[in-house]
Amino acid sequence: MMISRSLSGAVAALVLASGAAFAQGAAPAATPQRPAGPPDIKMVGDWAVRCFQVQSVAPCDMYQEMQDQRTQQRVLSVSVAFVPSLNRHGIQIAVPLETSIAKGVVIQTSSYKSPVLKYSRCDRSGCFVEMPVDNAAIASLAKSSKEAKVIVVADSTGKPVELRFSLDGFAAAQSQMAEQARAKATKPAAAPAAPVPAAPAP
Repeated sequence: MMISRSLSGAVAALVLASGAAFAQGAAPAATPQRPAGPPDIKMVGDWAVRCFQVQSVAPCDMYQEMQDQRTQQRVLSVSVAFVPSLNRHGIQIAVPLETSIAKGVVIQTSSYKSPVLKYSRCDRSGCFVEMPVDNAAIASLAKSSKEAKVIVVADSTGKPVELRFSLDGFAAAQSQMAEQARAKATKPAAAPAAPVPAAPAP
């Protein structure tokens, strides 16, 4: 597994941008800041719990990356972040470019299967799902067996491809990540107050 750059800023921005569904009056998310230094990293099972040196509503995430053993290229990464001010999680899944964008991805475990998750963007490094995720889904993943998979559809053949990852340590990593996020997170900026209408002229 390779430890990569922070994904929590992008995930937190998406959760905050969806704030109308979770918390009325939440202000738009700011552009994620560049960390001031390397993150604090603790391995919990197969997950890296990372807290970044940055002022953020979600300064921590839990991260796992799977690589092709031959090329050392990333074939899958999963990042889960927590926004304490909204008591919500966000997830980012990165997969290779050679996937069908229209088909999205599905997370499946021994006891959980997600709905189809739509891609939000692609760049030269791959295609990304970035979205808020229900706490109930996180709880279901925590209760599942140790093996999980992200199912994508190959663009060239139209056939499903299973990208496997590990849930070993997921529950403990999520608990530690959320605890550290609560301790380190900043509060989102308050939305500006609506202007008071001027009194009518006598």
